[in-house]
Amino acid sequence: MTYFLLIVGAVFVNNFVLCQFLGCCPFLGVSKKTDTALGMGLAVIFVMGIASIFTWLIQKLLVAAGIEYLQTIAFILVIAALVQLVEMVLKKLMPSLYSALGVYLPLITTNCAVLGVAILNIESYGVAGAESLLMSFLNGVFSGAGFTLAILLLAGIRERMDIKAVPAPFRGFPITLVTASIMSMAFAAFSGMIS
Repeated sequence: MTYFLLIVGAVFVNNFVLCQFLGCCPFLGVSKKTDTALGMGLAVIFVMGIASIFTWLIQKLLVAAGIEYLQTIAFILVIAALVQLVEMVLKKLMPSLYSALGVYLPLITTNCAVLGVAILNIESYGVAGAESLLMSFLNGVFSGAGFTLAILLLAGIRERMDIKAVPAPFRGFPITLVTASIMSMAFAAFSGMIS
């Protein structure tokens, strides 16, 4: 039951983009087409999941050495290395997706949602044992899944809006912000699911 609550909480209740407003830059920038949104979402799931494991291990080392104050710097370095790995793999295996993501792929490095999930994992689950590592990993993966759900929903809506008549003052980015805010209010309704 604990794992189910963690999954539902990460995807719906505590969605990093729509409820905590972390990671808005790639959310708004890469959500024009569903295929690029899906690619970005999968990259974020991978980076969040792997970063959760590595940052947990690094935090354990930092605590053992008594230098926990270096947490943020260490976590940023780990996330940057993982994003470089993802970037190299996409460039080699999926060049069309790599070029479609453009500048937003390196922005995962500075995506505050990735750093946020790493820090919140440590604050919520600690570094006590294998159970906390599993909880951190699951929270990372399903927080990434929540990001992917949000970006795919927005991309689908934006694709539909491109073929619909939108009043001139709202065309482009303004209607995207209005849509994102309505989605955020809709996701706020999930907050009553977990007490």
